[in-house]
Amino acid sequence: MNVPAAAPAWKQFNFFDVIPVKDAHDLASSPEVFKSTPEISCITSSSAGVLVADIHGTVHLLGQDFVPIRSWVAHDAGRVTHMVERGGILVTLGEDPSTRLPILKIWDLEHFDKKTGAPLLLRSAKVQVGNRPHPVCVIALSASLSHLAIGMGDGTVLLYRQFDQTLFSSSFPKPKVIHESPKEPITGLGFREPRPVNPGAEDATQEKSDTLLHLFIVTTNQVISYAFGKGASSQPTIVDEVGCGLGCAVMDLRAREMVVARDEAIYMCGPDGRGACYAYEGPKSSVYSHKTYAVIVSPPFYPTVTNASATVRNYVARAPDSRAATQQDISKVTIFDVENKYVAFSGPFKEGVREVVSQWDQLYVLANDGKLYLLEEKPTSAKLDTLFRQSRFLLAINLAKTQGVDEAGIADIHRQYGDHLYSKGDDDGAMTQYIKTLGYLQPSYVIRKFLDAKRITNLTTYLQELHSRGLANSDHTTLLLNTYTKLKDVSRLDNFIKNAEKTHAQAQNGTGNAAELPFDLETAIRVCRQAGYFDHAVYLAKKYERHDDYLKIQIEDAGHFKDALAYMRELGPEVAETNLARYGRSMLISLPDEMTQMLIDLCSGASLSPPQPPPNQENAPPSPTKGGSGGSLYFPYLTYNRGNATEPAANSSVTGSPALPSEPLPQSSQQQQQQQQLGHQRTASNARRSHHDVVTSSAPPSPPPGQTRRGPLKRRPSPRQYFAHFVDHLNHFSMFLEAVAWNRWGQQIELEDGGNIANDSTPVIPSDGFLVDEESEKADQVSVWNTLLELYLTLSAKELEAGNRKASVIIKNKALAILKGDSRGQKFPYDQTHALIICSTKDFTEGLVILWEQMGMYEDILRFWMEKENSNVEYAGSTRPSVEVVRHLSLYGPSHPHLYPFVLRFLTSTPALLSRHTKDVEQILEVIHDRKIIPPLGVVQVLSRNGVASVGLVKGWLMKRIMESKEEVDADRQLIASYRNETESKLKEVAELSDPEHPRVFHVTRCSACGGQLDLPSIHFMCKHSYHQRCLGEHENECPNCARTHGMIREIRRDNERFADQHDLFLRSVEETGLDAIASGFSKGVL
Repeated sequence: MNVPAAAPAWKQFNFFDVIPVKDAHDLASSPEVFKSTPEISCITSSSAGVLVADIHGTVHLLGQDFVPIRSWVAHDAGRVTHMVERGGILVTLGEDPSTRLPILKIWDLEHFDKKTGAPLLLRSAKVQVGNRPHPVCVIALSASLSHLAIGMGDGTVLLYRQFDQTLFSSSFPKPKVIHESPKEPITGLGFREPRPVNPGAEDATQEKSDTLLHLFIVTTNQVISYAFGKGASSQPTIVDEVGCGLGCAVMDLRAREMVVARDEAIYMCGPDGRGACYAYEGPKSSVYSHKTYAVIVSPPFYPTVTNASATVRNYVARAPDSRAATQQDISKVTIFDVENKYVAFSGPFKEGVREVVSQWDQLYVLANDGKLYLLEEKPTSAKLDTLFRQSRFLLAINLAKTQGVDEAGIADIHRQYGDHLYSKGDDDGAMTQYIKTLGYLQPSYVIRKFLDAKRITNLTTYLQELHSRGLANSDHTTLLLNTYTKLKDVSRLDNFIKNAEKTHAQAQNGTGNAAELPFDLETAIRVCRQAGYFDHAVYLAKKYERHDDYLKIQIEDAGHFKDALAYMRELGPEVAETNLARYGRSMLISLPDEMTQMLIDLCSGASLSPPQPPPNQENAPPSPTKGGSGGSLYFPYLTYNRGNATEPAANSSVTGSPALPSEPLPQSSQQQQQQQQLGHQRTASNARRSHHDVVTSSAPPSPPPGQTRRGPLKRRPSPRQYFAHFVDHLNHFSMFLEAVAWNRWGQQIELEDGGNIANDSTPVIPSDGFLVDEESEKADQVSVWNTLLELYLTLSAKELEAGNRKASVIIKNKALAILKGDSRGQKFPYDQTHALIICSTKDFTEGLVILWEQMGMYEDILRFWMEKENSNVEYAGSTRPSVEVVRHLSLYGPSHPHLYPFVLRFLTSTPALLSRHTKDVEQILEVIHDRKIIPPLGVVQVLSRNGVASVGLVKGWLMKRIMESKEEVDADRQLIASYRNETESKLKEVAELSDPEHPRVFHVTRCSACGGQLDLPSIHFMCKHSYHQRCLGEHENECPNCARTHGMIREIRRDNERFADQHDLFLRSVEETGLDAIASGFSKGVL
């Protein structure tokens, strides 16, 4: 087997301090138990403490102060030769005078005999191989207590299998000889425990040797490995063909490799072969393991000033008596850090070293003179300071990792290393170290060092790594992108963006380390915009679905309105709703027709997929120019509360490169051409609407074939939030409102032309299939029709100012059609109060009349015609305003009687009116009398307010009224006289009945019940009714014929008494009938 090349000389440090250990009771001497060092047979560490055995067979368990906690005789009259402990189970090998064979005993250090205090003895057996006894050289116990191995002086190795199962059983297993080498005594044994199998790991990730238990056997000539377990080979593996002496082989602290110390080097042996080799020449008497260290003890020797070891030379030089120092033998203890390849300690000990013990994470050295020394390891910080002073930063990093320093501490070492290299001018090396501090060191610390121009490359590297690990903030992204843009390094900018895209895609597919972009996307887009790299900004915004940023760049920076509009159509209605509310006004300036159609589709609920270009589009008329500014009344609708709108949410992603900007379309000022081109683009009706279109509010039919919606049951956006965009585009505004009203609610304006009604279009989208808020939908309809009414009046006035009287009349007729409703009497859902204000502001008197009539304001209608009559305007026609007053009175008067006195006052206001409407005045007076609207005195008062009406005009009417009043007075007097006579007769009858001095004589001869002749016994009532006694019931003391009448009277009285206490009911009756209720109260005796 080829021996690997030896490593270079080891770096030597003094990381351990030698501290003498004193006895707990006598601080001037070593612990008592070690004073008789020659009698100590063996020492070992355990989980309970240090175990010390002597030649008398006694075992002492020592505490941390090295005072025996327990002592017991393990082997009577014989010495203990070997000890090993695992998990509280102690195995001792010793001598017994009764036999020449070694005695194996097993002790339980966790349970003790109550009488003697000694640990419980679990098993005791003889160790025998063949007929001849042989001494035991070394023993080994697996950590799981499953196997015990004993190495003999004749080269035999005994193995006890299932050792843990036999501790508490009745029988003890016989050992099995697994190895024999008569000429090679066993010098070392060690178990390599199997690692637990990870169920989630694949077979290839864990070697087979890690799943088996291995036993290393070291002889003087070779190192052998045995494997135990399922699938293990029965043949041993020769790890190395060179062995070592007794005590020069030990398992490392992790129990993974066998450390073999030879004079020329230290070898690490694994189950499959020799591993690392560390050159260290010199004789070695024993080797131990402590933490990550290997402790080498040299045999005793006499020091000289010419010794090859610097430690020995220093020892002689520093001795008070150099000659005496050279005449006393010493042993050198050397502590190696095999992982980091340096000597942590090297020091001489007088009289040689008896034992080295690793216990309680401390290292103790027992000298042959009985003195115990503690090799106290210095703190990690002290070690690192020593390395820093010597500028050994790489070794400091490795040391920190093996010492368990956290990542922050290791990063700080990298920082110091980077500062060291930076001070020496090694910018590349310094940046390499600074990159390793990412996540722990503030990036600004590094960035400030590399801001000058000559280090810009290193700064770029650092910033790129910062972004790749997802640790960059917006400032870092800004700095990196500014570096690219200022240097105009477009290629590196492209690579940065595309590499970030690749990393993001891998992360989303599960192959990356992070699911987020390695840079701040918002900052990247902002920096690219500021630097004028619009293509990169658009690419990022579109790729990562930053819809707001994409539209902002295309509209505000690049001016690509068509691309922005197409992008919004692809995004769907939810995103388009909010973005159109934000950018609609600026887009209407450049693309009025396309933008208007987009808003129509959006508010109608139609599909937003881009419309197909119509055939012969090059022959289509140019789009019109924007209209003039409108009035101020529809401005309250421009501040629509956007809080009711649904929050934007992207339903689909748009991929691909940013579209190129397109040229704006030419514009014209013809409104009919606007409607014609807009009609080409409408995907729903595919028909043009003329000025003779007819209003219909029928239920909208199903959508036409090919018309689809994006997603189930979505709310159609309110058109109110887009009103403000059309302030300078009134013609497009009217088209938008008309189309939305028809497509959304099936409502359209009707204009009658010779009695013909035309309707060649159908609604685009029915209301079913959408989430509808009735209140919000009603408010939208009211807003649309209110605004449309004002738009018609505003456009009509503009057309009239421009001299286009015919167009003005047509548009004004549309306004009238809104106010009148359709031919079936159905009204448009406008606000009548708002319409009144609009018509009044725009001097639209025809609309005012219609509104007054619809609102029941008939007095205002009459007053309107009265004002027309009083305006002294000459009328060429036959119909005068006063005639309209009389006509409207005949229409409204029957249901509103109070209009008659109002018209009577008007007709008698001037002699001319009175002369033309004398007969009308007489008819009005008759109606007033017949319907008793006002009394004659009231009529006289009305007519006497001016001197127009004469007494002769109403003389005949007054005479009739006077005669009728006289007849009524005479009739009332006769009725009063009859009531008085009846009252007097009743009072007289009551007086007679109540007079006890005038008895009443009954002359009745017939029974009032049966009609038969009265006979005795008979009963007579004061009401002049007589009955047979047999015709009346028992206990009946009231006349049967008069009882019902009397009961009704009593019930009326009780009702009147209850009514007297119900004041709220009386007050309600007074409010309804007035004086009649008061008179009724007096008549019932309530008041």
